[in-house]
Amino acid sequence: MRRRGDPRRRPGRRPGRSLARQFLIWQLGVVVLLLGAVAALAALQSGESFRDVQGRRMLSVAEDVASVPTVREALETPRYDLLPSFARSAENLSGADGIEIVDASMIVRTSPDPARDEQRFDPGASTAPHGRAWVGNPDGRTVVAQVPVIGDRGEVVGLVSAGIRAPSFWGSLFSVDPESVALLGLALGVGVAGSLLLARRVRRQTLGLEPDEIVELVQRREAMLLGIKEGVVGLDTGDRITLLNPVARDLLELPGAEPGDHVADLGLDDRLREVLTGAAAGEDQLVLRDTRALVLNRMPVQLDGREVGAVVTLRDRTELTTLQHRLDASHTVTDTLRAQAHEFSNRLHTIAGLTELGEHEEVRRFVAGIVAASEGWRREVSAAVGDPATAALLVAKNSQAAERGVDLSLDPDSHLDPIDPDRDAEMSADLVTVLGNLVDNAVDAAAGAPAPRRVEIGVTGGGDDEVWIEVRDTGPGVASGLAEEVFRAGFSTKAAEIGGRGLGLALARQACLRRGGEIAVTGGGPGAVFTASLPPAPVRQEVTT
Repeated sequence: MRRRGDPRRRPGRRPGRSLARQFLIWQLGVVVLLLGAVAALAALQSGESFRDVQGRRMLSVAEDVASVPTVREALETPRYDLLPSFARSAENLSGADGIEIVDASMIVRTSPDPARDEQRFDPGASTAPHGRAWVGNPDGRTVVAQVPVIGDRGEVVGLVSAGIRAPSFWGSLFSVDPESVALLGLALGVGVAGSLLLARRVRRQTLGLEPDEIVELVQRREAMLLGIKEGVVGLDTGDRITLLNPVARDLLELPGAEPGDHVADLGLDDRLREVLTGAAAGEDQLVLRDTRALVLNRMPVQLDGREVGAVVTLRDRTELTTLQHRLDASHTVTDTLRAQAHEFSNRLHTIAGLTELGEHEEVRRFVAGIVAASEGWRREVSAAVGDPATAALLVAKNSQAAERGVDLSLDPDSHLDPIDPDRDAEMSADLVTVLGNLVDNAVDAAAGAPAPRRVEIGVTGGGDDEVWIEVRDTGPGVASGLAEEVFRAGFSTKAAEIGGRGLGLALARQACLRRGGEIAVTGGGPGAVFTASLPPAPVRQEVTT
């Protein structure tokens, strides 16, 4: 993990601007703001409580002064000189900031401020002049209680106003009791500690990378995944997709797949699903996806010794697989010709020996038998099959089948017209691929079965028409439940690999599907019947102007 001071860090970064430090500063700011809001709320609540308590207290003081008979008589007589002593005494006893006594004409008769004497009193919204006590906060900072003075006949002869000044906001804030201050300090300490721990966790989870480095890393990863020609699929431990680059999306033909989708819900065949999930282990696993041959490699991903998923790379090897399989077919033909050359050499030695022995009649019969056996199959194939490559394949397969004790025969109704390479350059090659694999599979099945061991081949169509192929064998047959499974790459007991077993029928199916044809198998034994169709390529229309 890259740390502060690491020489690998990009030069020019300003100190103190790391993500963890910024996160810590913002967290501390939020904590301080919250604690300030709590303190302000406590101060406001304290002021509200002061106004409520002191309002009742001032009301009680004003009522006490207003109920003194001497005050009432002084206002009625009038003897205003008696009022100051009562007002100042009540101030000293109650702690009020000021007590004013007003006569019925709303003229101030005594006040702590001498300048207000003989001045007109403004009751504001008070109900005291109308005979009802009143408590309020007229200037927002002073709590005032006003009580009417009732005469002997029930009339209002004056009023008493008692007030006390409320502390300021900051005064309320700094007058908070020590226990509250201790709680606020404890909350601040917890907030600071939590911010430090959270900043440390963020730094650990981001591997010490700063925001611009994380953005740059993501951009580089996206550019890399978009730039490579191989498909990349990321999977978590639950076989859900975490990454799917455009090449993989195209190769797997999954335009609607999204991160979070489970592999089992993507509609993939069993072989491909097994390789993606790791059920089929090994390097360079070959999988056929519709008309493509894909090579997959799955690598587990571990973090801190713990497996967190896997990465699967995909490469398109369709052309390579097809060419290599055709090369294998050419090798088969070459090996067959080599075997025939060896056989011809033995026959020549036999003819030479008979000649030296003077058995000329036996030589004639021996040669006639050889010619009849070989020429009969060649004439039959040449008469029915108009495509030279297909005819050569069948001639070679006959010798190969004979070496394994299998009798190869051509259906009497077989007739294949010549294929024009200018019109359909791939038809002949695809025909050889499909027919060669079907014959090889039939010969393998028949060779392992009891006598008679026979394989019958039927080929019709060609020219501008669709080519139909039918191959029958006397082998053990194919169970109905495996009618689709036999065309899956790797169905053989050996692992699927390029040119290996378990791939021939899959390649034949791929060639048929690529041309829009089909391939199927019937027969649960004895014997199996494989049928395949290869439609011709569409004719390209010349556009004239």
